Amino acid sequence: MPVDDYELRILRSLRRIIRVVDIHSRKINSEFKTTVPQLLCLYSISRNPEQTMSDLAKDVNLGISTVNGIVDRLEVKALIKRIRGEKDRRKVFLELTRDGKKLVKNAPPLLQEQLSTRLKELPELEQAAISLSLEKIIQLMEGEHVDASPNLIPDGALNKETDST
Repeated sequence: MPVDDYELRILRSLRRIIRVVDIHSRKINSEFKTTVPQLLCLYSISRNPEQTMSDLAKDVNLGISTVNGIVDRLEVKALIKRIRGEKDRRKVFLELTRDGKKLVKNAPPLLQEQLSTRLKELPELEQAAISLSLEKIIQLMEGEHVDASPNLIPDGALNKETDST
């Protein structure tokens, strides 16, 4: 196989990955009227009830200011509520509302959860090969300095979260 074919295959594969993430995000947005970052936060609160804002930020690997904006929008949509601590009134806990629980129950798993499950099913050698190959692509793209969480959130989705009011 000519070398040029490998370049095209790699570039097409990267483009497909980007498109799959984008399509999944659009589907969630159109069907559930929520963004992937919002759904990520809802899933986290569902798994860990009554967590604080900083707990949530750590769990979803996002900055506290980003999470604060997301939580504000989720509260406006009546999907979560903030509850002051009984022992320490300065602490504010996050809790799903009935609508929030319903959305979490009906929403599909996040793309990274599906991918993670399928990756774990692969032999360890194949997992290592994929990991090393993707890390090499990042290096070739000079992207080692870019910090990234394991959440598959489309490019720009976080900016939309923090920019919108």
